[in-house]
Amino acid sequence: MVVLKLLRVHQWVKNLFLFAPAFFAGELLDAKSYLLIPAFLVFSIVSSAVYIFNDFRDIEADKIHPIKRNRPLASGAISTSSALTIFFILLVIGGIGSYLISPVFSGIIGLYFIINLGYSFGLKNTPILELFLVSSGFLLRVIAGAMVSGTFLSHWIIIMVFLLAMFLILAKRRDDLVIYLGTGKASRESITYYNLDFINASLTMMGAVIIVTYIAYCVSDEVISRFGSPYVYGTSIFVIAGLMRYLKIALMDDKSGSPVETLYSDRFILITVLCWVLSFVGIIYSGKIF
Repeated sequence: MVVLKLLRVHQWVKNLFLFAPAFFAGELLDAKSYLLIPAFLVFSIVSSAVYIFNDFRDIEADKIHPIKRNRPLASGAISTSSALTIFFILLVIGGIGSYLISPVFSGIIGLYFIINLGYSFGLKNTPILELFLVSSGFLLRVIAGAMVSGTFLSHWIIIMVFLLAMFLILAKRRDDLVIYLGTGKASRESITYYNLDFINASLTMMGAVIIVTYIAYCVSDEVISRFGSPYVYGTSIFVIAGLMRYLKIALMDDKSGSPVETLYSDRFILITVLCWVLSFVGIIYSGKIF
């Protein structure tokens, strides 16, 4: 159980972004997309290695965080030597596995690891830049998914994934900032360069941009032609509802520290996401399934 907690297996849900290009291209059920499953596992293994290294670097900072202090390394539930051994094993498995899937995929995995290495070694302390670095991880996931499945990567997916990642990261930073303002202890140096006015304004702005961009996506001639339906815009109700709920969680409840845990625990968010996914299953795959 301690090892699973160290690996943050619950965070593997982020790697479902690998399936996004094939899903929205209507090619998820095609034979060529089978490689997405091992790619998902490899990306999950490497991301777990990254989490372990970040936790190792942040042990002292995590000890003063009300939630992160319960992590295996910060709490002392697992020794640093054991954690680093697991880190190297995962890195070797991930490196070999990614190369067996594709040398290009291996390169993307390598870039993901290098960016996170730089993040851990100090870039996370640079305000604004650190937001873009974390967002890049989500972009690399969709790029990797498109490459592995041989799917055309729409500019709409790149834009929407980037905006959503920035929105979620800003919400997470707001949670860190609220804790810092309440305790006087910063879990990361970059937090000291932000204030609530900036974070709140940025979060609201990003939410508005997401809604406008998503509606533009839904009513574009390209999308209507690709899906063969003029009613894609109907899915925007789930996007708007989900964003409003998340803004409430962030701005009113001050509980936006973990997007993944919010997805798992908030019934409203979970239902809106499921309804959104199912609506696209109906639009894209109804003719292929039934």
